[in-house]
Amino acid sequence: MTNLRRTLIFLLHSATIGLALAFIVVWLRPSWFLDAPTPRQNGEVFSYAAAVERAAPAVVNIHTNRRVTSTRAPLFEDPLVERYFGDQSTPQSERIETSLGSGVLISARGYILTNHHVIADAEAIQVALHDGRIASASVVGRDPDTDLALLHINLEDLPAIPIARASDLRVGDVVLAIGNPFGIGQTVTQGIVSGTGRNYLGLNTFENFIQTDAAINPGNSGGALVNARGEMVGINTAFYGQGGGSQGIGFAIPADLASGVMQQLVEHGRVIRGWLGVAPQDMTSELASAMGLQSARGVLVAAVQVESPAASAGIRPGDVITAIDDKEVADGRDALNRIAAMRPGTVVRLALWREGTLRETRATIGERGG
Repeated sequence: MTNLRRTLIFLLHSATIGLALAFIVVWLRPSWFLDAPTPRQNGEVFSYAAAVERAAPAVVNIHTNRRVTSTRAPLFEDPLVERYFGDQSTPQSERIETSLGSGVLISARGYILTNHHVIADAEAIQVALHDGRIASASVVGRDPDTDLALLHINLEDLPAIPIARASDLRVGDVVLAIGNPFGIGQTVTQGIVSGTGRNYLGLNTFENFIQTDAAINPGNSGGALVNARGEMVGINTAFYGQGGGSQGIGFAIPADLASGVMQQLVEHGRVIRGWLGVAPQDMTSELASAMGLQSARGVLVAAVQVESPAASAGIRPGDVITAIDDKEVADGRDALNRIAAMRPGTVVRLALWREGTLRETRATIGERGG
């Protein structure tokens, strides 16, 4: 009985000591037992300052000058005003209009990505760097179809932003928008990824936007959307708002798309895309039923351009393109993006639905805009 009692006392003492040690470890090192980051790390409050410090030096302010021609004020074109004040016609006058935007240094060689609408019609472009330096910029190339433009500056010791794959983004990921809103100076706003693959917004010909609730305001256009590691995931390009202000719906061009456009602008001065030469129209359930199709997938050919690859391939208005290279077509946007991604000269197989019969033809892809 005495041995049993001693054993029980030993076990209780051991358990007490173990619990005490566990309590001390949990108190001093809670992160060892938790997957989520703790509010304090190394004695500092958790923040995104490290991400900003990594990305911000590569985000620049862009100042442009445009020459604007104006005539007499619209007020004097009113017949009632002319009756009392007479013909106030004046010669055309010119004035210089300035605007502000943002850009991102993509390469230490001085290449800057921005939005096309930031530098459209600009006669002079100046870039202000995060370190205070100012330089004149030249336009390497433009791509209005994606609202991207590539600039170049001749300076040394330039920072370059690290780039992440936007395809790895998930809805809910934290993102930071860095730019020059309203010209007040470099500003950082924080939010999350609200959506990916946004299209049919009517902003660009080719759309695949990241949607975020990080505040994007006038002047932010062309700036960087970065992740919590300070890597660029997109180029801020537009916001939805009434009255000219951000309402938590902003859009950015994915870094993957922007990098591809930049590479082509560097190599060719333009973006080379495939072209078929049809005016596409999305199918509807009513159209599909009337044409004898089992689903509304595919794209209806509304018109065919003269002397286009589509015309040479025998495609007619009223045909429905159901597949490209044996892969089913979802809608007009899907067909446009897939054809545009092809190199001119590529021979492509097209499945067509015509008058209740499935046919196949081949077309040699041309160059868009060529």
